[in-house]
Amino acid sequence: MNDQNQPDEFADVNEVVEDEWEAETTPYERIRHVVAHAYSPVSADAVAEDALTTPKTARKHLDALAEEGFVETSPGEHGGTLYRRSPESLVVEQAADILEHSRTDELATRVTEMRERLNEYRTEYGVDSPEELAVERTNQTLTESDSPQEEVDPETVRDWKTLRRNLAFANAALSIGTAERFVGEDDHTTDESSPA
Repeated sequence: MNDQNQPDEFADVNEVVEDEWEAETTPYERIRHVVAHAYSPVSADAVAEDALTTPKTARKHLDALAEEGFVETSPGEHGGTLYRRSPESLVVEQAADILEHSRTDELATRVTEMRERLNEYRTEYGVDSPEELAVERTNQTLTESDSPQEEVDPETVRDWKTLRRNLAFANAALSIGTAERFVGEDDHTTDESSPA
């Protein structure tokens, strides 16, 4: 069986998506997106490649993002500058996302529940953090090599760390939500010293 209708030449899907992304966004938007999703410090050249722009344009926008507080810089191994998402911008973004999906009274209840769960971990293991737990267990293993050690479930350690991080984000969201409420109230009140 010979099919006379040959399919069109296959277009690389990645190239099509990249072309659409480049056409629908500015270099600044692409650079911000790339650095927002980088898990380790990256060079302007690496950002430029992923953001479909030139290194010169990437450096210009990365420097602007650093001035805005969205990224922070550090020196690279060979004298270049490395860029990464600033922790402050990540916290603010996460807090805004939490506030968008939660009321402050619900969030306050959730914060209380997370604090109680963290206290349960501290009481159960007799240390303040999962890092201290790891150090304590290692020290016990080194000093008491004859006695069997109870293994700490890696899932428990991961849950403890995640709970601690989520509590930090929830606290930030609650603080921002409370501050926004007070700022909103201040906008509606009149200063006693000014005529009403």
